[in-house]
Amino acid sequence: MGSTRYIMSMGELNRKDNSLCFRKNGKNVYIPIENTKEIYCMNEVSINTKLLDFLAQNHVIVHYFNYYGGYSGTFYPRDHYLSGRLLVKQVETFQNRRMEIAKAIVRGIGENIYEILYHYYKHNKKEVKETIDWIKNVFFDQVENAAGIKELLAVEGEVWMKFYNDFQYFLPEDFVMNKRVKRPPDNPMNALVSFGNTLLYTKTISAISQTHLDARISFLHEPSEGRFSLSLDLSEVFKPAIVFRTIFDLVNNRKLQVTKHFDRRVNYCLLNEEGRKIFIEAFEARMESVFAHPKLKRKVSYRTALKLDCYKLIKNILEEKPFIPFSLKEGC
Repeated sequence: MGSTRYIMSMGELNRKDNSLCFRKNGKNVYIPIENTKEIYCMNEVSINTKLLDFLAQNHVIVHYFNYYGGYSGTFYPRDHYLSGRLLVKQVETFQNRRMEIAKAIVRGIGENIYEILYHYYKHNKKEVKETIDWIKNVFFDQVENAAGIKELLAVEGEVWMKFYNDFQYFLPEDFVMNKRVKRPPDNPMNALVSFGNTLLYTKTISAISQTHLDARISFLHEPSEGRFSLSLDLSEVFKPAIVFRTIFDLVNNRKLQVTKHFDRRVNYCLLNEEGRKIFIEAFEARMESVFAHPKLKRKVSYRTALKLDCYKLIKNILEEKPFIPFSLKEGC
């Protein structure tokens, strides 16, 4: 998986000379630091300050998840990219042009959901036409006419709700989502969406960390304590392309099955360890998949596209160039 390393087992992660060493069940697994940019600890992993200092020197981000696949937090060695000038401008942009950027994000969400549904419409799933027509004829006007963030978030919520409702037309019955439930997920589809969204959120944290943006100052979501709210903003438009395409491929091709890959209890449903491994492998493959970028005149991956959206936002903040988030249709 290239620059991303996943640790799925309980164990101890240490520095060993100029390498990383993961010790489990009395055996050592060595991880070269040179090609490592981010580490996902998907289970209980012991670390020490010597390791954290080594990771910081090499600008490696570590994302922590609990045993059930829930996101716990991120070790974020940020000092290398601090920019006081951009921070001041980012705050000014939030104060003076927040709605402009927030509308661009919600518009991008709708455009990418439209492209996903249009794909199924072309493949004889005519039932999705009602949502496609609503996006084209109603949604974009509602975005433009929204008078404030709350109104804009209501429009965003409606487009997601209509998208979820259309799953019944192109997914197996046992993966249909009755309604979006997050904490904890209550059925297999909610489990997949929560896990996929969390992975994308952490990928966006990693992308932002390689720029001078401050991940705490967002535009669509309210800046708040305890989360990188700009990561929530920038990841939204990529969800249809990365998270949901991954889910639809795994489900429709029966690579994930309800009876084999989920742990179901009275009030929650989560991917089991085998299910998480299957999902992560497919998710990483999607992140590394490439497409032709019309402006750069070369192929780029979704991982690169995430970072390019960060640079687009920086251009908007510093030069007031229009912020147009990633578009599935345009490929940029």
